[in-house]
Amino acid sequence: MTLIHDPAAWQEKLAALPLESYDTGEIVFAEGTKTGRLMILKSGTVGIYKGDVEFAQVAEPGAVFGELSALLDAPHSADVRALEPSEFHVADAATLLQDPTALLYVTVVLARRIDAANQGLLQLKIMLESGEPRGLIDKALDGVEGLLSAIGTGYIRAGAGYSGYPFA
Repeated sequence: MTLIHDPAAWQEKLAALPLESYDTGEIVFAEGTKTGRLMILKSGTVGIYKGDVEFAQVAEPGAVFGELSALLDAPHSADVRALEPSEFHVADAATLLQDPTALLYVTVVLARRIDAANQGLLQLKIMLESGEPRGLIDKALDGVEGLLSAIGTGYIRAGAGYSGYPFA
């Protein structure tokens, strides 16, 4: 297996998966549950919630949900709620993650999230050392938290006033 992601192979795998639709307000994953499923966003927007606090929105097709729960054999760490009608490719995580193409895709998603969080932490350290105002530091911290906690690859907003990717 090469470490080059093949988008055509991944799209072929996705096309073979069943689709599931969620209406606005419906729960895709509930915090504390274990579903054993991977959900790959086809269309729509979802919010990621801890309690009643929304800390991220994800609208990027191809965003993966449930991967941490599956890989760590742990309950889902947040609620995922449809913010508009949304459609997902649905897979049994244990089965799909046996496929090298799917495993590589999920690995790349997680690596991008870690890379962005590392960049965010570096920027946060620079902000602290330069004496930036507390409000900006709080927004930066919310952004890093969203990157580390959110499920998926694209973030519209994480934290109040956060404008996109880390510290944009």
